[in-house]
Amino acid sequence: MFSRKRHEQLQEGQDREESAPIQEEIVQERHIEGSRRGVGYELVKTGIEGLDERIGGLLRGRSYLVTGETGTGKTLFSMTFLVRGAMMGEPGIYVLVDEDYDDFARGAYDFGWDIEALMSQRLLSVLTLMPDFVEKLKNKPADVVVGSIVSGILEEAARIKARRLVIDPIAPLMVNEGDVAWTREYIKSLIINLEKRIGTTNIIVSEIPTGSTALSRFGVEEFLAAGVFVLGLERVRNTFYRTLFIRKMRWRPVPPDIFVFDIVEKKGVVVKDKLSRIVV
Repeated sequence: MFSRKRHEQLQEGQDREESAPIQEEIVQERHIEGSRRGVGYELVKTGIEGLDERIGGLLRGRSYLVTGETGTGKTLFSMTFLVRGAMMGEPGIYVLVDEDYDDFARGAYDFGWDIEALMSQRLLSVLTLMPDFVEKLKNKPADVVVGSIVSGILEEAARIKARRLVIDPIAPLMVNEGDVAWTREYIKSLIINLEKRIGTTNIIVSEIPTGSTALSRFGVEEFLAAGVFVLGLERVRNTFYRTLFIRKMRWRPVPPDIFVFDIVEKKGVVVKDKLSRIVV
């Protein structure tokens, strides 16, 4: 389902065979959940300057939603998470869904990130969708589609010992987008399988239409995610500010606040003070 940097082919998941073990594994996880009582989550530093001191970190192995209108910095936020993670010794996978790899690599290099150097050290991997992805999986059950996606990521995660994962964005992976029930089951199954089978700390990117008050493209991602970061643009007295709204942080005593952030060459996203303190 995916091709790796330099377009080396990854083995395609065995759709039907994969779906049964997925369900079995989820059931087994439910049975042993009680044995984990008394063991808390490890906190993972995002590496994003100015953010970790405000949220304490992310829950290891959980999934987080980064959402916002076009041009709000979602890709740079996600890549900062991966690049800074790589610098801290945590390999990561970037699932590049709707951009050509060469364009992406050139843009990252111009920004100050030599992603191919990180790839050569197995600190980063970029996966792109195969051209026939949608056609092959259209009208398939949600668990079959999830099985194909997760099996491709799982192989690459094992190769580089990945600890972090970004899917940017999630929308093109919706092969049956018009079916609301299918979409809900698909997103739920995808997040569960990413967390249980791969075990990475995940960022899922969702774009929302300009002017919309929704938190996500499909209206279900925010309920399943352990946290929600809403990126935006605020105009105050003819000055535009890039903003980060920490909407949700499960199991963390983090108040919902809006912060201003900058995009800094080579660093990525840098979170500043609260918007209310900057704009007086």
